[in-house]
Amino acid sequence: MVPNQQPLTTNHQPTTNIPTSLIWQRLLAFIGLAIITGLLVILTNVQSFADFSYSPSFSTKYYDITNLHPTSLASPKPHPLPSTLMRWQDTTNSGDYFSQVATTPVGYLVWSQFPVKVYIETPSTIDPKQAQAWVNSVLQAVQEWSAYLPLQVVEKREVADITVIRKNPPLQKLSNSNIPRARSAQTTYEFYNKNNILYHCFTILLSPSQTGQYLLAAARHELGHALGIWGHSQLHSDALYFSQVRNPPPISARDVNTLKRVYEQPTSLGWTLRRTI
Repeated sequence: MVPNQQPLTTNHQPTTNIPTSLIWQRLLAFIGLAIITGLLVILTNVQSFADFSYSPSFSTKYYDITNLHPTSLASPKPHPLPSTLMRWQDTTNSGDYFSQVATTPVGYLVWSQFPVKVYIETPSTIDPKQAQAWVNSVLQAVQEWSAYLPLQVVEKREVADITVIRKNPPLQKLSNSNIPRARSAQTTYEFYNKNNILYHCFTILLSPSQTGQYLLAAARHELGHALGIWGHSQLHSDALYFSQVRNPPPISARDVNTLKRVYEQPTSLGWTLRRTI
């Protein structure tokens, strides 16, 4: 043996390996916990965006708003109530949320010609069976509102007053955050001039993430906006509640009471313009 050479093993080696092994075990456990926690946060946020948030569900868009000068608009006045709303009586005295309905530069967003024509675009990016199920859910929402306003489903988009499309709405950027947020639905309206009468039309976008009862609820909610309820209820028992809920309610008496009050209000829509725009 070479003088002063240390043996290959010593009595101290086992004691130095034990803390190293424990350190690695603890480090791996910490990393695993962090990954699981992150996944839970992500999944929770996805669930919230997909099923339980409208955030918000409508915005405004105009055809050439510079032409909508007050001097060109007819003086706002109400149209006769459609017969369906004229016959409506709320025996429960449930009240309404008319105070939450916003007006626009032309008055309230009421329809003056009936039936209101609805076009439902058949999705082309999913298989035919799924596409038909999607269309059927939207059709059900149309049929529900037809009890209160005359509606007609049409086959051509160019003749429609309301168009419903399965498409992701644009991301929403909140005023207090720089992080864009997903939306489950969006409704926009536009004005146009036909034969010197001011009209409007709507486009509804429903997120592909919406399925089942949540798709039906979103379609029901957005159609309520498109029929004239340009605002939200503060009660979760109303179809126009500001956020989606786990057990979506049907159209309530308060929803219909609010719709009827909207149709009693003045508007420049459906009346002859004072000058051509």
